[in-house]
Order: sequence, then structure tokens, then C-alpha cells
Amino acid sequence: MAGKGMWTMLLLATVTACTPAGPQSASVQVKVTDDGSIPKNESISLDDEHAAIANLDPALLTAMRNAATDAKLAGVELRVTSGWRSREHQQRLLDEAVELYRSEEEARRWVHPPDKSAHVTGKAIDIGPTNADDWLIQHGADYGLCQAYANEMWHFELLTTPGGQCPQPQGNAG
Repeated sequence: MAGKGMWTMLLLATVTACTPAGPQSASVQVKVTDDGSIPKNESISLDDEHAAIANLDPALLTAMRNAATDAKLAGVELRVTSGWRSREHQQRLLDEAVELYRSEEEARRWVHPPDKSAHVTGKAIDIGPTNADDWLIQHGADYGLCQAYANEMWHFELLTTPGGQCPQPQGNAG
């Protein structure tokens, strides 16, 4: 279901499956949204054509792809749990956080409003799983990538030059 201000399209894809009787093709419809949302508890690769990846700042995307290549050599897969977000999607996340925490002040410790979110400008990316976050916290500065908030080990931004030193993470998004 499309939310207010969110565009939705149905993509018709042909899927070929190998069965004992040989290859079988079937057409399936996949719902694609262009607001940058990725379903909760899911992730996508940095090679995905999803809006959350396609609308990232090119320098951030290049740095993340370079880091992902090196992480993979170390046996760690960097997965994107959130990237670029539309203003509407960011506002929905803030509204959900206010409902969850029952206070806008507490919600803003975790979610910026659209006019302050680096996700809306394509300059922030959330990475998982935890071993990927650990790897990126240890090695991210080699690519200019830094953990931006102490309470969000998954949130990275370009905050230094490659090989530079990351600033201390801010306490929280608020």
C-alpha cells in the first residue's frame, strides 16, 4: 500500500527456476517503492538498484563499495539496512518513533526530522549485521567512513578524508 507522497510501481519480472523437468519460467510482480524504504529486519546489497542505494551521494556510495570489497576479503559482508530516504519516509520514521517512545524528545535521540536527516540528503547509510558494523567502525576511516552517533553503531557518514581520523561520534541523533 502506498503512503502519502510515496510513489509505488509494480515491476513485472520473469523468473526462471530449474526443476527436475528442466527450466521453468514464471512472471511475478514485485512491489518497488521509490521512497527508499527497506522492510524492517531486511537488508540489500550495495549493488542493488533500489532507491535507497541509487540516491546516495556518489562519494558515499563509492567509499561504501570500496569498504565492502575489502570487508568481503576479510570474510565480512556489509549489508544496507537503510540508505537514502525520501522526506516522507523520514517523517514516517519519526512519527513511528514518537509513538514508540511516547515523546518527541526521546524519539529524536534516534530519528532526525526530515530537514536535519543526513539520510534525506543521501549522505548517511545504515549497515548491518553487527559484525559488519564492528568491521566498519575499525576500518571505516580508511575510506573516510565514520560512525556518526555513539548510540547507533550502524549509522555511517563520510566525516573524514580516506585514511584520516574519525571525529568522536555524537552522543545521539538529538
